[in-house]
Amino acid sequence: MKNKTLFAFAALAFAACGTQTGGDVAASRATAVEMGAEIALLVPDSAGGTTVDEALWLRKSSREYSSEPLTLEELSGVVWAAAGVNRPENEHLTAPSALGLYPIRTYAFFREGVYRYDASAHRLVRVLEGDLRAVSGAQPFVETAPLNLVFVADRSVYAGRGISGEQVRFLCGQDAAGYAENVNLYAAGHGLKSVTRGSASDKLLATLGLDPERYFFALAVSVGK
Repeated sequence: MKNKTLFAFAALAFAACGTQTGGDVAASRATAVEMGAEIALLVPDSAGGTTVDEALWLRKSSREYSSEPLTLEELSGVVWAAAGVNRPENEHLTAPSALGLYPIRTYAFFREGVYRYDASAHRLVRVLEGDLRAVSGAQPFVETAPLNLVFVADRSVYAGRGISGEQVRFLCGQDAAGYAENVNLYAAGHGLKSVTRGSASDKLLATLGLDPERYFFALAVSVGK
């Protein structure tokens, strides 16, 4: 009972600290995102947010979001956490990838349109205009979450490697899970809310103009406040 009480106290303490930290950061750094043909993202701080331990205490799934958009600082950090380059010398990413092949393509659904993440340039490139957030998921809250990140797997990176289709799907799922949990921990450590989702509209690939023989939906994360 004593240990349970200590854990409960610690969780409350971390939650209080995390909320305050996230609020302070948001208040002091709040650049609006300009939704143009491209969004040049900011380089995230190498030291920011809560500690990893605090983020783990704070991490939870949230399915209710305000319509308030993310700031450029928040958006830059979330996207970089998912699939950003953290080792420029070989362009390896924040998330691990089986065989180092990185088959996951990251799409960001906003009220204003859909963007593809270019990790090398750390920018978002618009591929579609208009509010298509409903296509990014099968649950009602995706239509109000200011950001839905969708991870699409590209089978072609495994061509000629003698890996079965079933194993390819398994490996891609592992990769996408790493991207998603990076987002969840970043969100928890910076005063944001998030939830990992395993469903999307059947119209997703067609909407994005992607060949279903080559691509498939792997996972998604909704992020907001």
